[in-house]
Amino acid sequence: MLDTNLDKVGIAFRGSGSYIPEQILTNADISKIVDTSDKWIKTRTGISERRISDKNESVCQMGYEAALGALEMADWSSETVDLILLATSTPNDLFGSAPSIQAKLGAKNAVAFDLTAACSGFLFALITAAQYLRTGTFKRALVIGADQLSSFVNWGDRGSCILFGDGAGALAIEACSDSNNLYGFTLKTDGYRGGFLNLSISDDQEEIIDNINYKKGKYRNITMNGQEVYKFAVREVPLVIDNLLKQENYKSCDIDWLLLHQANQRILDAVGDRLDISKEKVLTNLSNYGNTSAATIPLMLDESIRNKKVKQNDLIVTSGFGAGLSWGAALFRWG
Repeated sequence: MLDTNLDKVGIAFRGSGSYIPEQILTNADISKIVDTSDKWIKTRTGISERRISDKNESVCQMGYEAALGALEMADWSSETVDLILLATSTPNDLFGSAPSIQAKLGAKNAVAFDLTAACSGFLFALITAAQYLRTGTFKRALVIGADQLSSFVNWGDRGSCILFGDGAGALAIEACSDSNNLYGFTLKTDGYRGGFLNLSISDDQEEIIDNINYKKGKYRNITMNGQEVYKFAVREVPLVIDNLLKQENYKSCDIDWLLLHQANQRILDAVGDRLDISKEKVLTNLSNYGNTSAATIPLMLDESIRNKKVKQNDLIVTSGFGAGLSWGAALFRWG
């Protein structure tokens, strides 16, 4: 367990950006593939449609577009960025996709690398980047969440194909000497329950020469025990948020917005209810995009900032949760 605060060096949020593919896959479309309906999907998930990347879109391209939006809002030159951290479980290149984004941005002074923590990835990446900033190692960072889960969905599995979509989001954050807008965080992992949600390597083998086999480098489709993931989320997420608020001497009534990983509307509603946070304060765009994994939190935040729902100095508590199993929370003030 890791609980800490960030009061030594301040973290300021300077900009946000996002990107969604143009292709829209509706519930009605999915009902042509598997035995389901728009009503059935909406009732159980809150999702109406999701975005699907085409052959010209990728994690690198989506991440680049989201990062570009964050740079523009922050009014930063790409050459002033010191760190680019990409949270993704679906890289274009298993050796790392962040360097490709760095090159496309022209951020020649930035170190860039990937971080994999599935649906908790953006939160974990945000906190990791903040640690580099607070130690003085770096001054400016771009934190990107991007995933292309459509490539790994079994489109014949009614239980999982209805959930996932593609997209990207990004935040520009900066070390700050005179104020701090990232108040605290908690990160957790329970590998004992890791089998509830997986995107595993295949066991398929081929032969190099007689009696010497190797495992072929390819992945299976996403597998999920939806009931167990739901129970995990509605139990653990309210607890970790409540503990963080107490740690930072806040109450749920002080929160302007609850920003959760967009996994399932029933989870969002249950967490809000258990924390006694009104539905009006629970940010959601799940109906339009589905579960975009590491992209959901920054995508939701950028959308809310640009439509002026989230305003300067609003207090936000956020939580990511998912495969690993991993989860956590962070408390911050926008701006």
